[in-house]
Amino acid sequence: MITATGLTKRYARNTAVDQISFQVRKGRIVGFLGPNGAGKTTTMRMLTCFLPPTAGTATVAGFDILEHPLEVKRRIGYLPELPPLYPEMRVDEYLNFVGKLKGLSGPRLRERIEYVVERCNIGDVRRKTTGKLSKGYRQRVGLAQAIIHNPDVLILDEPTAGLDPKQINETRSLIRSLAGDHTIILSTHILPEVEQTCQEVLIINRGRLVATDSVENLQHRARGGESVLLEVGSPNGPLDRAAVERRLARVNGVSRVAFRDSRQDRIFAEIESSGDRSIRSDLARAVVEAGWELHELRASAMSLEEIFLQLTREESAPPPAEEAAPQETRP
Repeated sequence: MITATGLTKRYARNTAVDQISFQVRKGRIVGFLGPNGAGKTTTMRMLTCFLPPTAGTATVAGFDILEHPLEVKRRIGYLPELPPLYPEMRVDEYLNFVGKLKGLSGPRLRERIEYVVERCNIGDVRRKTTGKLSKGYRQRVGLAQAIIHNPDVLILDEPTAGLDPKQINETRSLIRSLAGDHTIILSTHILPEVEQTCQEVLIINRGRLVATDSVENLQHRARGGESVLLEVGSPNGPLDRAAVERRLARVNGVSRVAFRDSRQDRIFAEIESSGDRSIRSDLARAVVEAGWELHELRASAMSLEEIFLQLTREESAPPPAEEAAPQETRP
């Protein structure tokens, strides 16, 4: 659905985006992450044909951003951090206006308005002016205008910024429900949001793409091996911590045993492997053969925040300057 090849943008002596290449498959939700000044905004502006690349190119829904920019724009829906609403318009008037701007008319326009009103759950506010809506409803109306023309690609910039926990959950659920019908690129600084919403992650740092994979694969790659959490108990009184450590350390592939907590009859440990080989079955066997009780054995994953910080660790060279993004414009 989206393919970038050697995409580059230079400003005088600064390189904001440096030969990045990636693919986003149809119907996927992809988180686009990076520190401030990493090149996220510039990349988004190139993909939406707002800014031409210095080198390289990209295609969106099969159309080249340089050769067919109008076709690309027709196939993109965009929700900026601040939804582009006209506060004096009623919701239905606003959606009618946006739909006409995006080439809809007649029965097709009315059909799409009814669809987005139902899909975004804004039927109870459709007669209200947008300026009187809560933040959560403004976000929903913003999503409605982004999908009213049924675009192939949705680009969402900080879609839950400023929402309360209930509104955040509702918005995340709505975004997940749109996957499959639309390919979604989600740009956000809220890393738990990516973990809970996105299927894949693109991480950019200093203009270069440093990671593109599923969250699960990134967690495995970042650790360099498997890490599991283990809870062991004893049916016959206190456990000998040193004996447990010695027995677990002898399991083939175990590189480190770290105790998180211990009680008289319970020990909690994190065990890391030295390679790609899974150690869980061997650990379970070792515990049972030693006559202990196995209360818990599960994978221990790095948080996306830990992975992000690891991949975007500060370097000595200053980051390339990224041209300041212009203020959002209304449709």
